Amino acid sequence: MTLTIELPKTQTPQRLPLNPNYPPFRQWKAGVIAEKLEEQPVCLYVHIPFCTQRCAFCYYKTVDLKESQVQAYVDTLCQEIKLVSERFNLKNRRIQAVYFGGGTPTTLTGNQLVQVVENLRENFSYFEEKKQFSVEAEPLSVSPSKMRVLKELGVNRLSLGVQSFNDQIIKLSGRGHDEKQAYRAIDVAQKAGEGQWSINIDLLSGLAGETVETWQESLECALKTGVESITVYKMEAFANTQVFDQGVRQEIIELPSAELEMQFMQLAMERFAQANYNPWSHFTYVKNDSDLATSIKQYRSEYIFNIWHGMEFYGLGVSAFGCLGDSLLQNTSDMEKYATLLAQGELPLSRGYKLTSLDQMVREVLLGIKTLRFDLIAFQQRHGFKLQSLCAETLSTLERDGFVTVSTQEIELTAKGILYGDYVGETLAASLKKLKS
Repeated sequence: MTLTIELPKTQTPQRLPLNPNYPPFRQWKAGVIAEKLEEQPVCLYVHIPFCTQRCAFCYYKTVDLKESQVQAYVDTLCQEIKLVSERFNLKNRRIQAVYFGGGTPTTLTGNQLVQVVENLRENFSYFEEKKQFSVEAEPLSVSPSKMRVLKELGVNRLSLGVQSFNDQIIKLSGRGHDEKQAYRAIDVAQKAGEGQWSINIDLLSGLAGETVETWQESLECALKTGVESITVYKMEAFANTQVFDQGVRQEIIELPSAELEMQFMQLAMERFAQANYNPWSHFTYVKNDSDLATSIKQYRSEYIFNIWHGMEFYGLGVSAFGCLGDSLLQNTSDMEKYATLLAQGELPLSRGYKLTSLDQMVREVLLGIKTLRFDLIAFQQRHGFKLQSLCAETLSTLERDGFVTVSTQEIELTAKGILYGDYVGETLAASLKKLKS
């Protein structure tokens, strides 16, 4: 049998030698070697699931505080720290930032906090070189003795979950403190950490019963404290929360409308600008002490900033999640299973997701734009594509509608883009996802 191949008359192909490699060697650069040999930094998240009470709006994995459980959990967490540092070769990675979240990390005793941190020091060689060590706290768990422990452990950023300064709103949200206790906690933290840490206050817009008057009251109270950072989260009524049951299913409490909640955020933005607090993300504002760039770098959350810009991170503790390479990983949310697996010398991981190249681009855009500016040149260097070409029509529409400004180097959120939160990121992500079809 004779194989006959007819070639188009317009082509004059030649039989070429084997090409075993791409790209050509002439494009390779010596600088890549140093970059590869240098261990890239990583962030660590430590989850403490215990709370003194469950807030009406909370949808996180939390556990009511029972002293008998806490020490057992801390011991198990320390087992995971050792196992993870060895299994994923993290022991000698540089640490950029450490974040203790929850739950309420400060429900741990001073000795328990010391135990966890000592285990981190023992199992991560560069733990002491971290740029930031953040710990979440809530007003009832703040005491002079606890603050002294945190200071001795090297904490340099404290985030206080205040949510509101109005007693009626606080009560409706199911929290255990009141306005006076919130002020007291902030005062204790400021006096204890003076010169060592900055303080962030969390406020929650859209809580049950909130009005323009109560919201403005909370804004003024927060600013009066003089804290370095104020974060405004948008309250969401998730299906597994008390506020959803009472506000959506039963309608026995009144939740602010979407339009009213938008007004709350607009009022916050205007008042923060008047008080010289400037945004570093679309929901966190920092006090501009002198130079804005310096203030932002000093007071922002290094953990959040860096993981949103693609830095690897690992989550330790029940239900915690992280990202290593192209894989997202999450621990089991079952406390008993978490302890059992670690007692058997196994990682308590329960699920994960392997990111495709497109997933990585979508994730980078969705998270990166939250910090107000997105580096278009860096995106092209990493992925080989110009985002402004992939999403040309979408970017043009977003710019025309006043959400962003676009240059050859970056996308920047306008005041309108900041007000609408994740709208820009979600819109660009949706545009990228169309590439699959």
